[in-house]
Amino acid sequence: MNFLNGITLLLIYQLVGEVSVRLLELPIPGPVMGMVMLFISLVLSDPVKAAVEPAATSLLSHLSLLFVPAGVGLMVHFHRLAEEWLPISTTLIVGTIVTMAVTAWVMQLAGRWVTGEKRQDD
Repeated sequence: MNFLNGITLLLIYQLVGEVSVRLLELPIPGPVMGMVMLFISLVLSDPVKAAVEPAATSLLSHLSLLFVPAGVGLMVHFHRLAEEWLPISTTLIVGTIVTMAVTAWVMQLAGRWVTGEKRQDD
């Protein structure tokens, strides 16, 4: 019964997130809003953590099953991937490089902020 209670609670958070995003016309996905609300509840309340833990553990143990639909989608649309391999590859490579550069820059800023170090040109 613990799993059922936990999965129900997770789905309720997703539903509340979806409803609140639609009512408030926010530009974010409803499940993301539900996850933010769940995170806040987990930080503030131990009973919520205890209720969700069995369902979360069970879902995480079967996480690899969630990749099956993506793999099937790749095989179904393989001909399109073969036709558009250059723009897809270019986008993946450039996106990865930009992401790594921005992450390094943010980490440098965060490191300076945490240590209180001033920039040399200040």
